[in-house]
Amino acid sequence: MEANTRSTGRLPAAFLTPGSSSFMDFLGAHSPEMLPGKRALPPVQGAIQAPHGTTIVATTFPGGVVLAGDRRATMGNMIAQRDIEKVFPADEYSAVGIAGTAGLAVEMVKLFQLELEHFEKVEGTQLSLEGKANRLSTMIRSNLGMAMQGLAVVPLFAGYDVDRGRGRIFSYDVTGGRSEEQGFAATGSGSIFARGAMKKLYHGDLTEQQATMLVVQALYDAADDDSATGGPDVARRIYPIVAVITEDGVRKLEAEESSEIARSILERRLEQPDGPRAALL
Repeated sequence: MEANTRSTGRLPAAFLTPGSSSFMDFLGAHSPEMLPGKRALPPVQGAIQAPHGTTIVATTFPGGVVLAGDRRATMGNMIAQRDIEKVFPADEYSAVGIAGTAGLAVEMVKLFQLELEHFEKVEGTQLSLEGKANRLSTMIRSNLGMAMQGLAVVPLFAGYDVDRGRGRIFSYDVTGGRSEEQGFAATGSGSIFARGAMKKLYHGDLTEQQATMLVVQALYDAADDDSATGGPDVARRIYPIVAVITEDGVRKLEAEESSEIARSILERRLEQPDGPRAALL
């Protein structure tokens, strides 16, 4: 399927033949071996050890949604990487956070970005947010064979729905099952602790600033109880990646903004190590 640039310089016929608006369908028809789920794995016994990304959180607020992730990747009981990036823009109005096998997850995100770009170029319009969530579900399902060998990818997808005028969050399981979450969501090894923190602090009229503070607080609580989740690392200047998605598109917080939020939380935790308290009534 490669272009023969040494002779005519023309693209192969595969690129010029009308077909599906799905890049995955195109790849599956002409070079199926390039799809992650089509690769043959050598026989192994037990789960394969590979770097894993951990906790991803998201919360909605009037006008948009915030998606954030910690920076630690683990391999067994070892820290494989301290500054991995787990939150990526999918297109202009959506972003995806990765948890699970890091290498496959990053590859899946890149393929997902291509899928959305290909659709927009072929159809001349963007997929609906619901359609994007469904496409990601199909990609996760195609990875089921690897997931059964311990190479699972479980992302969190969030975006601004331009048709409904609000932010939405979608979570997935390893089989590609998709659920829309209301208000907030978390995935990854520290998700149970992050979700508990957000459950007590979330309310429906958060400002954008409060929403960004909430997700970083949740990641801090996850790191407090889950060794695979990394908290803010002031010494190395490593802070959570935070993406805000509104009608203006996806905006990733600059390092200075993330560090300011993390440092303010650290200062308050010196007085309240367990974080802010929710009202009893």
